[in-house]
Amino acid sequence: MRRAAALGLAARRLRDAPPPLTRVSLPAVPRYRFGRNTIVRCRQGHLFSTIWIPFGSFKAIRLGTSRLQRCPVGHHWSRVKPVNLNSLTPEELAQAEATKDVRIP
Repeated sequence: MRRAAALGLAARRLRDAPPPLTRVSLPAVPRYRFGRNTIVRCRQGHLFSTIWIPFGSFKAIRLGTSRLQRCPVGHHWSRVKPVNLNSLTPEELAQAEATKDVRIP
């Protein structure tokens, strides 16, 4: 008797549950571009493009998610990080793509 009542309760809970979500909305995913023309920002705010290969570097010192690298805009050594491309204006993006770091073959 008790088991039958418990089964009835479980069936009622399933019947009264809200329908499953058919479409899940995810938050906007940051858009980064890795490889030959990665847009980065130094600590002074300068934007430029560089080669950024995850877990590898030839001309910079890796510091977790950032790197110590020479900034070609301000001509100084600084910590740089990849920039979310969705946060840049078209003018900033064009300026960063025009300013390239030293290329290593």
